[in-house]
Amino acid sequence: MQKSPLGLEGLFVLEPDVSSDAHGRYSYYYSEQDFARAGAAAHYVQEHASCYALRHTVRGLHFQQPPRAQHKVVRVARGRIWDVCVDVRRGSPTYGRHACVELAGGDWRQLHVPPGFAHGFCTLEPDTEITFRLTDYNNRDHAGGLLWNDPALGIAWPCGDQPAWVFPADRQWPALEALHSPFHHQETDP
Repeated sequence: MQKSPLGLEGLFVLEPDVSSDAHGRYSYYYSEQDFARAGAAAHYVQEHASCYALRHTVRGLHFQQPPRAQHKVVRVARGRIWDVCVDVRRGSPTYGRHACVELAGGDWRQLHVPPGFAHGFCTLEPDTEITFRLTDYNNRDHAGGLLWNDPALGIAWPCGDQPAWVFPADRQWPALEALHSPFHHQETDP
């Protein structure tokens, strides 16, 4: 498994080794030993999928607060997304900065998002299906987030400021300036 850092400490893309022959391709999406070697969390408790009908659907920017903070592995099963993560670890030299990566069904790459990052995405194709592997169960009482289009973040969303759909709850998150982040840089070092 190959690891490609995205310029923010702890945030990286995992690309599994793929075997090919005349019949097709084969790979492991998850191997505890490969994830451990890459520095990714190894104990996952939940995996779910979401499918989005419209191109330019925006979700995020989400995180789950301690003590229910999650490592998250994001993979696209079908379609394409533009994925973005914002560092919300207080005391981090990259606090408020973001990194972006495009993920597509069939490329088999996965984004590893540790606690301390707000995560979101924009679908680039209709009928995009995304899977999420998590180290803790989703818990609404510990949900947190950051306003997806906060100008202070400087995120150049592929849909501009006119997404096809933004979930109503995602329009209610605070801007970075008003965020009282529960994360500290030293708590999320790998």
